[in-house]
Amino acid sequence: MSDPGPSPRQSSLPAAAVHFGTHGHGRGVDAFGGGRPAIPAAPAPPPARPLPRAPAPFSAPVLPGASALSEVSALSGVSAPAEVAVPTAPAPAPRRILGGPNGLGTAGLYPTRREEASAPSTPAAAGNPIPGLLYHPVPEPDPVRVEEVGRRIKAWAVDEVQLFPPDWEDQFDGFSLGRYMVACHPDAPTVDHVMIATRLMAAENALDDCYCEDHGGSPVGLGGRLLLAHTALDPLHTTTEYQPEWAESLHSDAPRRGYRSAMEYFVREASPSQADRYRHDMARLHLGYLAEAAWAQTEYVPEVWEYLAMRQFNNFRPCPTITDTVGGYELPADLHAQPAVQRVIALAGNATTIVNDLYSYTKELAAPGLHLNLPVVIAEREGVSARDAYLKAVEVHNDLMRSFEGAAADLAAQLPDPGLLRFLRGVAAWVDGNHHWHQTNTYRYSLPDFW
Repeated sequence: MSDPGPSPRQSSLPAAAVHFGTHGHGRGVDAFGGGRPAIPAAPAPPPARPLPRAPAPFSAPVLPGASALSEVSALSGVSAPAEVAVPTAPAPAPRRILGGPNGLGTAGLYPTRREEASAPSTPAAAGNPIPGLLYHPVPEPDPVRVEEVGRRIKAWAVDEVQLFPPDWEDQFDGFSLGRYMVACHPDAPTVDHVMIATRLMAAENALDDCYCEDHGGSPVGLGGRLLLAHTALDPLHTTTEYQPEWAESLHSDAPRRGYRSAMEYFVREASPSQADRYRHDMARLHLGYLAEAAWAQTEYVPEVWEYLAMRQFNNFRPCPTITDTVGGYELPADLHAQPAVQRVIALAGNATTIVNDLYSYTKELAAPGLHLNLPVVIAEREGVSARDAYLKAVEVHNDLMRSFEGAAADLAAQLPDPGLLRFLRGVAAWVDGNHHWHQTNTYRYSLPDFW
């Protein structure tokens, strides 16, 4: 009998993936019409498994275990948004923006009944949106959940990892991590799930401040510091002789203490593929930090396209890419790795990062030295005024948003897998929550007087 040859490779991709890419395009977002394309609704998933409480005291890095999250199929639908107007000035006026969810609203994103009582919804907090910016307004995050996440993250930062000295407390409080992460993860089934993202966000911001930015950061020697901090996410496998020195080093400064602890919590709930995905995206982030640091050392102002390339790495991508872990389910690795899925995630990260450039513009201008952001680079490289550069940066953001929403709509039409639809909703919710936090965080941000 002849050798039949190797068995065909098996995949966890749904059957619909066989036909992926064979459909025509045409579900992209028109510049001013119809708001965000609707992602088809799917059945509500079963309740997520409760998260464990605090991990055991650290002795060596905790590697991902076998207890991966169970896969959840989908989440409830949200009707397509209506279009509304965008402001032409910060004062209340007719607005033209891509509208936010209506119908079931944000409540439709929750896959399980919340474990804590909800307070009545309140109007959005103060803060003017950038005139002309395309965004989706969201309801003010649940104040009960916001308060609890805020309480827990401060206890973690102060008591568990000593993330900041006492004189930084007002800045930590002003960051409003609770409001930020609750707004970005409306489908998180419990506060414990929201805390997964909140610790990681707090740790990454501590590293950015201490290694790169205004709390002692410097481009000089940044590569070595980043590499050693990255081993708190991606453990060092070395000899018995040198292992204890490395393990001790993870407690040596606030960024490494934060990274180690936040990752320890994360891997207790993430599957091995989800944890590896996050490590990969954090390596991307650190590569972007190094590019910006190299330009600072050589006093090089990049071309606009070069700056946007750097910002695809130095951006928020690690945050929306874990939306399934925070939601209590998993998008399979081979589906997550599809180029079309990667494009949606990259565009979401790029758009949300330019939002940061725009809202933090005046804050960065007030800081010493030249701080690169998109309006500054456009003004320098294209020889236009600060105002014209800022307004062009708004249009760059809008182009990225249209591309993100068009790519997500095409993907949902071509591969309507329930888990993927839920993941796309989660990424879109992160984009919307990120804008809401920037718009309303008047402690940190104010708009330039360009209108």
